Amino acid sequence: MKNFTIRDFVQVALVAALYIVLTITPPLNAISYGAYQFRVSEMLAFLAFYNRKYIIGLTAGCMIANLYSFGLIDVLVGGSQTFIFLTLGVMLFSRYKDQYVFNGLFNKAFFYFSLLFAASMFTIALELYVVADAPFLMTWFTSAVGELASLLIGSPFSRKTIRSATSLAKPISCVTIIIVVPLLAIAFITCKTSP
Repeated sequence: MKNFTIRDFVQVALVAALYIVLTITPPLNAISYGAYQFRVSEMLAFLAFYNRKYIIGLTAGCMIANLYSFGLIDVLVGGSQTFIFLTLGVMLFSRYKDQYVFNGLFNKAFFYFSLLFAASMFTIALELYVVADAPFLMTWFTSAVGELASLLIGSPFSRKTIRSATSLAKPISCVTIIIVVPLLAIAFITCKTSP
């Protein structure tokens, strides 16, 4: 993190904010929590394959979004699960980023990652078993299917819209310049000119 620029911090924060919005905004929040979950925001996980700094943004976004479900326990379990398995998936499968499966439908790295991340939902199933007395195996199955579906649906879109890290950086930089910088300038000017 000591090599992060302000641009990096803003990009990571924007990814976290986007994750939060795609998780807690109605009607998406109705399908984002519990034993049967389909998080549209999980489709952002593939950003980490283009730049590992987004692991931080995705983890922070997950932790903040999880404040709206079971509270602190979900923040800790869900945030840890996201950080550990996202990092592990990127480390294990990045070498397959240029290969494809099923006649080019899925990026091989994304496909393998989707399977790993879906299997990692045992942590969420265990949490729901302890906190909400949900049946462990059924909860693992339903949350894993939802996670796998979310990631597999997002995979082809991610591949097409995010061709490289530079193509990702340009829209985020554009949003930063158009929205964030003027807001910071207004806050700074207001702070300096207010009595």
